[in-house]
Amino acid sequence: MTPAAAPLLDAAGIRALVPHAGRMSLLDTLQAWDAATIRCTATGHTAPDHPLRSAGGLLAPAAIEYAAQAAALHGGLTASASGTGVRGGLLASARAVQFHRLRLDDLPGPLTITAERQAGDARQWLYAFTVTHGGLPVAEGRLTVVLEPEPESCP
Repeated sequence: MTPAAAPLLDAAGIRALVPHAGRMSLLDTLQAWDAATIRCTATGHTAPDHPLRSAGGLLAPAAIEYAAQAAALHGGLTASASGTGVRGGLLASARAVQFHRLRLDDLPGPLTITAERQAGDARQWLYAFTVTHGGLPVAEGRLTVVLEPEPESCP
């Protein structure tokens, strides 16, 4: 995967393409993307005030939200590149998820989030994802995103 024609993005550029706002915008950088795949990084997982943190820390299932945001960013990038409007979507399911550790907040340094679109149409997308730290797997699985209906054209 090589970076696409669009420039790499920082957190502010990412927030312009995804519906997540404030502390719930979890991705820090866009590292690379193409028509099928995206790779991002995140560092906020160690923050004591992370919005998904519980009394037990930031538990591994939060990796699903990181992957879902990478998929949302990929959707925004591909829509922008094709000239179509960016549409919202909802995480409908996470399947075959495997966690390789209990927590995320005890990992120093960035997480790397990779999502690859496996299938999709105008109504839904299926992504395979991996979240790694220092090259080691943290979580992996599949996500289904259901898109908002396309706006009806006016006569």
